[in-house]
Amino acid sequence: MNSRQPKMKDIAQRLGVSPATVSRALSGTGLVAEPTLSRILEAADALDYRPNVSARNLRRQCSMTVLMVVRDIGNPFYLEVLKGAEAAAREAGYSVLMGNTENDPEREADYFNMLRDGNADGMVLMTGKLPSSRFKLDKLPVVVALERIEGSAFPHVEIDNAAAASEAVHHLLSLGHRRIAHIAGPRGEPMAEARRKGYEQAMRKAGLEIPPGYEQQGDYLLQGGRDGCRALLSLVDRPSAIFCANDEMAFGAIHELRRSGLDVPRDVSVVGFDDIYLSQAMFPPLTTVSQPRADIGRKAMTVLLDIIAGGKPADMRVMMPTTLMLRESTAPQQEIETPRGNEI
Repeated sequence: MNSRQPKMKDIAQRLGVSPATVSRALSGTGLVAEPTLSRILEAADALDYRPNVSARNLRRQCSMTVLMVVRDIGNPFYLEVLKGAEAAAREAGYSVLMGNTENDPEREADYFNMLRDGNADGMVLMTGKLPSSRFKLDKLPVVVALERIEGSAFPHVEIDNAAAASEAVHHLLSLGHRRIAHIAGPRGEPMAEARRKGYEQAMRKAGLEIPPGYEQQGDYLLQGGRDGCRALLSLVDRPSAIFCANDEMAFGAIHELRRSGLDVPRDVSVVGFDDIYLSQAMFPPLTTVSQPRADIGRKAMTVLLDIIAGGKPADMRVMMPTTLMLRESTAPQQEIETPRGNEI
């Protein structure tokens, strides 16, 4: 059995045409008239012809494709980032492929292999993690966006998560809240830890101790917000305000508060982080930290395209501004004589 991969010359010999004609037909870069075009495409299909991507890229020196890799493509937060990045890429003649890792180490490694093998010219990485690998990653054209990867030599485009979290907590403090709890993101992840750090710094600066149980471990998901809020409501002295590490957990916390018969914000104020588009549609509309997602995507792609073109970033760490969006999920603390947890 002949296992040799079919080549363009095999199609040319089969049809009695030149290899150049086959090349133009398969690449779409030249004019090939019917019925020759259809005959070539049918022959390529019959022979199971696949282009040699590595050889093509070697000749062209680029694929004109860039990767954007996220941990969860279902998270609406990434949509605006993608829009900004894709706009910058299209202006430069590049296509964008979205990669979804779902926190799977094998998938994470696969996308880096695509980059190493020349199937993409660069990558905007938004997972906050690098795969374990035997080859040198720091030589690849990669820009890290949103997350921080400590010790990485790649350029970063991010926000100051700790400062933004502190600002959110200071807002609650300015409303008279002192019993402020936090539903955090996954433990050990840099972005989640930075937001936790900002919460703790703001509380310490205000001279406040964080009571046991006031820091709940979350996962950035709706159910994580519900579970964290339920645990907070079971405390003897329940909080009067909750700062959540992202909007989706804030939605879950609000659902749990309302299910327990509590009003937001009269009984408990809630603050989120990210300002995804549903934040304004929530009832009540969510007070949250807004990131310039489209600008982050555009900036990350611009830096990446400069690297692909052979340039060096002027700044290896670009910090983008944030804005605290004040809406109706926060209000001054109501004095409660004996704040106790609900019996759930």
